[in-house]
Amino acid sequence: MSSTELPGVRSASEPSFRAGAARVAEGEQLRTALLPGLELTVRSRPATRSGLPPALFVHGLGGSSANWSALMALLEDSVGCEAVDLPGFGWSPPPGDKDYSVTAMARAVIRHLDAAGRGPVHLFGNSLGGAVSTRVAAVRPDLVRTLTLVSPALPDLRMQKSALPTVLLAVPGMTGLLNRLAGGLTAEQRTRGVMQLCYGDPARVRPEDFRTAVEEMERRMALPYFWEAMTRSTRGIVDAYTLGGQHGLWQQAQRVLAPTLLVYGGRDQLVAYRTARRAAASFRGSRLLSLPEAGHVAMMEYPEAVANAFRELLHDTDRDIEDGRG
Repeated sequence: MSSTELPGVRSASEPSFRAGAARVAEGEQLRTALLPGLELTVRSRPATRSGLPPALFVHGLGGSSANWSALMALLEDSVGCEAVDLPGFGWSPPPGDKDYSVTAMARAVIRHLDAAGRGPVHLFGNSLGGAVSTRVAAVRPDLVRTLTLVSPALPDLRMQKSALPTVLLAVPGMTGLLNRLAGGLTAEQRTRGVMQLCYGDPARVRPEDFRTAVEEMERRMALPYFWEAMTRSTRGIVDAYTLGGQHGLWQQAQRVLAPTLLVYGGRDQLVAYRTARRAAASFRGSRLLSLPEAGHVAMMEYPEAVANAFRELLHDTDRDIEDGRG
């Protein structure tokens, strides 16, 4: 599970401009990928030189492709970056069939990759996007060169108390109640609450990024499908947690062939840090980056640390290919 539109914590100031009504960081581009019955907004940051491998970034519950902007800016010298807005989030319209399951999200990512012909990619996923990316890597290994998961939403029945309000969205009838209870909150109050939940230290967020997040919260809350997207996606995660056999996410993690980097925050209030050990044992040959001060969105709080760990993964993977071991 993850954030609503969250501001990143960056070490350098990056100016932005508005493309239509969408905010796009300098150096980024937005486009719409049209597929039969599916429309995805894609945020891209071209590589600084030709010949670099492609990467795809998948956000978490309530987030958007903008959640990856800080990390993409640091990796433009290593990969060609694209981040998708999953159906119903960011600037992508909701799916026509109203299917927000993890399987449907994974299918959307696969369809995009197949249509774009960019695979195999270095695939990144945060929270819900981590569950989606795990499923993609398991069922379509030909599309994934490496896998980087930041606080992936993998099944954990020992739910943290701080995650309860999010999980309640999956309970039939609770959405309206929660919406009424929060109805008196301003966009600024809602944004501050999300930040308290998702960041290890919300005080590190720059004031200008906080204002941007409030504006995005206002926009999202005005969308007629906002609560439906949140509710159905949350149910999709809960349903994925209950699947067993070959469709279970932990079983699929064991089937992933791609070299995997796992990133966990010690202050994560949504995905328990204790699951890092099980994840490291489930993804074969994986490596673990532990960030004690990070919360649920380490790629936004500590993008430099995540970028450095990925570069090490990329270097080692390329070396193994050259040596004939990849």
